[in-house]
Amino acid sequence: MVDLSVEICGMKCSSPVAMASGNAGYGIEYQSVSGFSNQDVGAVFLKGTTLEPKLGNKPERVMESASGLLNSIGLQNPGAHEVIKRYLPKLDLSQSQFIINVSGSSVEEYAEVVRLFDQTDLPAMEINISCPNVKKGGAAFGNDPEMAASVVEACRANTSKPLIVKLSPNQTDIAEGARRVIDAGADALSAINTLMGMQIDAHTRKPTLGNNQGGLSGPAIKPVALLKVHQVYQVAKQHNVPIIGLGGIASAEDAIEFFLAGASMVAIGTAVAKDPLLVKKVNKGIMAYMKQHGYQTIAEMTGLLELNTDTVLCG
Repeated sequence: MVDLSVEICGMKCSSPVAMASGNAGYGIEYQSVSGFSNQDVGAVFLKGTTLEPKLGNKPERVMESASGLLNSIGLQNPGAHEVIKRYLPKLDLSQSQFIINVSGSSVEEYAEVVRLFDQTDLPAMEINISCPNVKKGGAAFGNDPEMAASVVEACRANTSKPLIVKLSPNQTDIAEGARRVIDAGADALSAINTLMGMQIDAHTRKPTLGNNQGGLSGPAIKPVALLKVHQVYQVAKQHNVPIIGLGGIASAEDAIEFFLAGASMVAIGTAVAKDPLLVKKVNKGIMAYMKQHGYQTIAEMTGLLELNTDTVLCG
């Protein structure tokens, strides 16, 4: 028998495939699509939420790039109080695991948003440490292990719920970043967040995004994501901390590669925007692979990557 369910931080997920934050809105948008059901999804990571409402960045906010998307939404959201009051009551919590994505521009804001969602029925929180720290000149929390750890420590003090820390690939040493947030209280890690990029219109000589730069997602970043997950796994496995892998996943084979690299679960973002029913197809593909190779659980595949030996590493 093949069992697609996984357990992450005590949460039983019916599928090893989740919907990544930023693509699933507040968990209700895709339900109007014929054939879509949150029951097919192991977890739904809700949209990034700050303490106060944010209008987001000026347009253009999303642009297609080679094998991916550049986005600079700017965390547009109605604020934590409104999300709790207006959106959470619309969720059927029996369908899937719904996890809020917590964002902020200061350590204090992160801590307060976590405190507010600690009082809800949501089972866990994802901490988006790729946000800019306004008190430190706009440097992203996630690019500095010290700042990242301070955010997680403050969040940990305000909740006993599982904290899933979303790691930035833009930091110098993601393994060290993982170690620091685990020491600070992270229960799980998600890797990776988008890579920073820019697109230029040669005719206007200006960036196509209104904010000049944005996060690159989609198939273009998958090789980077796989390497980062593998690097993070070397640290996480020592602490029995699970990894949710994401970055360019668009098929069952993609997902399986992330399991082999060290992920206990995966999340799909950009590809779902193209095909809202993709998760159901990926589930079937994973199940077929498991039957073919004799695996009964996802855990049996996690971290099975066999590195080539006698190789010389170079740039």
